[in-house]
Amino acid sequence: MADEVHTTRDPDGTTHTTTVIDREPRRGGGIGMGLIFLVVILVAAFFAFQFLASEKAESGAITEAAQQVGDAAQDVGDAAQRAVD
Repeated sequence: MADEVHTTRDPDGTTHTTTVIDREPRRGGGIGMGLIFLVVILVAAFFAFQFLASEKAESGAITEAAQQVGDAAQDVGDAAQRAVD
């Protein structure tokens, strides 16, 4: 980091001083990219959980339907057994 001071003098005797301060470039781009990456991960997680919840509900409905078919088959079997007795 080097600072430069430039002084100029007008013909009427007044002086003007300009100071140039050389600074390191800012490196804030990484934070912005990190925030974008975090938002993308959160959105992907949201959709993944929505999909999993849908799959779980569908699986539960299939299980319930299979249980009802099994119960109906049991009722038919019981009725047949009573008819034989």
